[in-house]
Amino acid sequence: MKKGEVVFNVLRVPADFVLLVGAGVFVYLVRTHLLDAWRPVLFGPELPFARFIGLTLAVSGLFLLTYAFSGLYSMERRMTRLQEAARVIVASAAAIMVIILAIFLRQSLFNSRFLVVGYWFTATVWVIGGRLILDAVYRRTMARTGAGAQHILLIGSDEVSHRIARTIIDDPSLGYRISQWLDDPDPGTVTEAVAEHPDIDGLLLADPNFPPERVVELVDFCHDRHISFAFVPNIHRTLTTHWDVDAIGRTPVVQLRRTALQGWGRVFKRLLDITGSAAALVLLSPVFAAIAVAVKWETAGPVFVSLKRISRNRAFDLYKFRSMIENAEELKPLLATLNERADGPLFKMHDDPRITRVGRFLRRTRLDELPQFFNVLRGDISLVGPRPHQPDEIARYQRHHRKVLAIKAGATGLAQVSGSSDLPFEEEVSLDTFYIENWSFWLDLRILMRTATLVIRDRSAT
Repeated sequence: MKKGEVVFNVLRVPADFVLLVGAGVFVYLVRTHLLDAWRPVLFGPELPFARFIGLTLAVSGLFLLTYAFSGLYSMERRMTRLQEAARVIVASAAAIMVIILAIFLRQSLFNSRFLVVGYWFTATVWVIGGRLILDAVYRRTMARTGAGAQHILLIGSDEVSHRIARTIIDDPSLGYRISQWLDDPDPGTVTEAVAEHPDIDGLLLADPNFPPERVVELVDFCHDRHISFAFVPNIHRTLTTHWDVDAIGRTPVVQLRRTALQGWGRVFKRLLDITGSAAALVLLSPVFAAIAVAVKWETAGPVFVSLKRISRNRAFDLYKFRSMIENAEELKPLLATLNERADGPLFKMHDDPRITRVGRFLRRTRLDELPQFFNVLRGDISLVGPRPHQPDEIARYQRHHRKVLAIKAGATGLAQVSGSSDLPFEEEVSLDTFYIENWSFWLDLRILMRTATLVIRDRSAT
């Protein structure tokens, strides 16, 4: 899904809510100010404006809930404007029926049928109109600025490829930009094209009759480079259980997804990261102060260390409390022969002489990792995800190991709560791959609860 689509899909929620509340205020003012001269208001003492606003907020929330259940906020479905309008009408009718039932049972909310029917009609029309306006703004913004557009490498030389290219060029509001167009490239040419155009974030195979064995090569290439892969399907082609359907003009396009973490899942995951890390930093601030004093008291050097790590394709500084002597990284090559992790590119050594006494306690209790909440708040990593690895480790990864780079790294993850640092590297990769392919919000919550349990009970970390 294009980045711009995610933003505008999220904006639909507050926009609908504002329109629903506005519809309620509009209907109330019409009844009490415009129609009052024709028919006096009888519900005034029972339903003053202040109380009506409270009811309108609650009713608007109910409407949003029915809209959500009807799929109006889904980022996985593609609907025409007519289909979207029909869903708004049906969902609004369902919500108003609940309101009518509540009025019938309580017999005390208000006795104006105009407010009920008028709100239903006005809210339905305003929401449909508001969505049309928001969609027009999105398309105009995309056409004029390209903000959030997907820059693609187009591959194909047949009529379908030319039709797609013409459609993208003629209608920039679709949200695609062609950075490079190759007719029948070999792997080396594709690699050069991506290197020459670092803005490319997706590959579109437009030729539906491209040789299957070369399609697999392109898929592997995209996975290695962490860019999306989309293709024009033929009747025989099925490549993954995670896919999304779009259309460029009248040509259907299937985009492969490396993970189930898409759309609203990404939004909710980021909200969890922000609220969780901010709360942790506030609540744990006394612990931070105590650890800082202990680290400075034992050895010279900074309280925090920043370690180069990779999350997806981006290098960043991972923060930790310093648990080693100041020149620890300079001494690492001297200890390479003592590495106890011979099964992969990671470095592991019990009784590492570089670790300080305070640092050993911090590692055993995992308190050295608390500053990672700063990284989570900044968006460098997530609360839950694959372990962020070092650049020199990733340089030695085999192809299947690179699957763990498909999503943002995490402060904790499925591999960390399933065996900590004692897991063989291949098993760690398998667990992280399972997490990526089967992500869910509830899985994140279970991993976080399991992490909290391990922090309290497990002392196996070194």
